[in-house]
Amino acid sequence: MEAEKWGRRIRAFRKLKGYTQESFAKGLGVSISVLGEIERGNRVPTESFIMDVAKTLNVSVEELMPVEKKGGQK
Repeated sequence: MEAEKWGRRIRAFRKLKGYTQESFAKGLGVSISVLGEIERGNRVPTESFIMDVAKTLNVSVEELMPVEKKGGQK
């Protein structure tokens, strides 16, 4: 579940900033397949990867972080 939330956030911010999956993966120095696995929630991003994503997208890690729903639900 955690991987899925990160993946959705990363994909949303990538699209918002106008990156294609190919150009974003190249900028991060990872393969398109690795980025795709993370965006689909099949792979948990490392802390280092998350920091690289935030830097590339020019957003803070806090902005990128999945938002917890109110009422204790995740």
